[in-house]
Amino acid sequence: MTPRPIISFARLAPPKKGVAVVLAGDGDGLSEAAKACDPGNVLPRAFDVSEFKAKFGSAVDVIAPEKSPLDRLIAVGVGKAASLAETCWWRLGGSIAAQVKKAKEVAVVAELPSVTVGPGEAATIAAGILLRNYSFDTYKTKKDDANGATSDKPARIVIQCANPTAAKRAFAEVEGTVNGVLLARDLVNEPANILGPVEFAAKASELKALGVTVEVLTEKEMRKLGMNSLLGVAQGSVRPPRMVVMQWNGGKPKDKPVAFIGKGVVFDTGGISIKQAAGMEDMKGDMGGAAAVTGLMHVLAARKAKANVVGIIGLVENMPDGNAQRPGDIVTSMSGQTIEVINTDAEGRLVLADALWYCNDRFQPKFMVNLATLTGAIMVALGNAYAGLFSNNDELSERLTAAGQVTQERLWRMPMGAEYDKMIDTKNADMKNTGGRHAGSITAAQFLQRFVKDTPWAHLDIAGTAISSPATEINQSWASGFGVRLLDRLVRDHYES
Repeated sequence: MTPRPIISFARLAPPKKGVAVVLAGDGDGLSEAAKACDPGNVLPRAFDVSEFKAKFGSAVDVIAPEKSPLDRLIAVGVGKAASLAETCWWRLGGSIAAQVKKAKEVAVVAELPSVTVGPGEAATIAAGILLRNYSFDTYKTKKDDANGATSDKPARIVIQCANPTAAKRAFAEVEGTVNGVLLARDLVNEPANILGPVEFAAKASELKALGVTVEVLTEKEMRKLGMNSLLGVAQGSVRPPRMVVMQWNGGKPKDKPVAFIGKGVVFDTGGISIKQAAGMEDMKGDMGGAAAVTGLMHVLAARKAKANVVGIIGLVENMPDGNAQRPGDIVTSMSGQTIEVINTDAEGRLVLADALWYCNDRFQPKFMVNLATLTGAIMVALGNAYAGLFSNNDELSERLTAAGQVTQERLWRMPMGAEYDKMIDTKNADMKNTGGRHAGSITAAQFLQRFVKDTPWAHLDIAGTAISSPATEINQSWASGFGVRLLDRLVRDHYES
C-alpha cells in the first residue's frame, strides 16, 4: 500500500526545505511564526491576487517563494478561528493533506494569531492528515510518486507547535483512533475472495496483541447453541460461518459491559432472491458493521479505555447454491422464536438476531448497539449524510446523537412502533424477515427489537455512510470506517470509570 507519512512534532521555527504550510484565519491574518516562513513577504500579495479570504479549507500555494529556501509555501484557511469546533481540527488536517499529497518533506506551522493551537489540536491535525492520506491500493502493481516513478519512501510531516512534547503525547492516544478507523476501512475494502468469514475472524483475533480477549465460535458451536437464523444465511456458501466474541476489560471488575454487535456478511449475492448484477460488486462491503466493531475494539484497547466492552460480529457469506436457504423456509432462532424467510436478501437481520440474543443472554450488558449495512431503504430516507438510528431507549439515543454531532458521523432517529411491528407478523411463524417495500428500514429495526428483550438497545443502519459515501476532508476512500470514532466518543463521554 502507499506508505503512511511519518509524523513528528517540533518547536516553531522557519523550515529550511521542502514545503511549509501555515494557517490563516478569516479577519485574523497570519501568526508571527507564519510570517517568519515568508521572508520575501509574498503571501499578502498572493492573497490579494487570488482574492483569498481564508475560508475554511481554502488555500493559496506559492511555488518557489522569493527569498526563501522552500519549494512551496502554502496558506490554508481556517475560517473564523474563534469558532473552530473539535471536528474542525480533524477536517483541517485533511485539507492540509490534500494540498501536500505529493510532497516528501512538509512542515505544518500550527499557530494562529488569535486562537491558541494546543497540544490536542496539533495532534488532531496530524490525525486528520493520516485519515486523508489513506488509500487502498494493495492490489495495484504500480504505484507512482509525484514524478511518475515507483516510490515506497514515506513523506515526512513535522507539526510545529508551541508544546511539541505534549502534542506528541496527545498524538499517541489519538493515533489509536486513526488506526482503528483505518483497520475498518481496510476490512471493508478487501475483496471478498480474500476476506471470507474465516479470514475476517483471523484479522479480529490479531487484537489479542493489544490485550483484547478473542473467542471464535465455529459452525459446530453455533449449531449447538441453536443459532439457526444465522446458520441459515450461511448454508449456501462453501465458506463456513464464524462468530467472533471480543472483550476489552478495562473497567472495574464488577461493572457490566457495554456491547457492540456488527453484521458481517462478507459478500451478499442476495442468495436465492438474487440481486441484480449491476453494482453487486459493492456487496463485499456488506460487513461494514462488523468492520466498525472490530475497529472500535482496536481503538479502545490501544488507548486503554477504562471500560468493559464486548464486541460481537457474525460472519457469513450469502450465496445461491443447491443447499441455500429458500424463500418460504422457516428457521428457529437461538431465542426459540421462529422466522419465516420471505426474502433471502433480507439476511443481515437474520445474522444479527442470533448475535443480539447471544450477547444479551451471555453478558447481560448495560446496553447493546448494533451496526449494519442493513437496508437500501435507509438511503431513500436519509441519503448518505446521516445513518439511521432506531432505539428503544431515549437516553442512549440522545448520547449517540450527541457523539455523532461531535465526530460528524451523524445519526438521525427514525420512528418505531406497534403499527410497524405488526407488518412483520405472519400466519406461518412468529415473524417474517421482511415487511415489504414500505417502511423497509423501520420494519427491519422492528425485527431486531424482538431479540433484545428490555435491554437498552440501538440499531444503526449505516448502509449509506459506511460504503460509497461522499468524499470528505478526512476520507477519500470507498470505505469510510463510519462508526469507529462515533462509538469511541460514546464510550469516552459516558461509560468510562
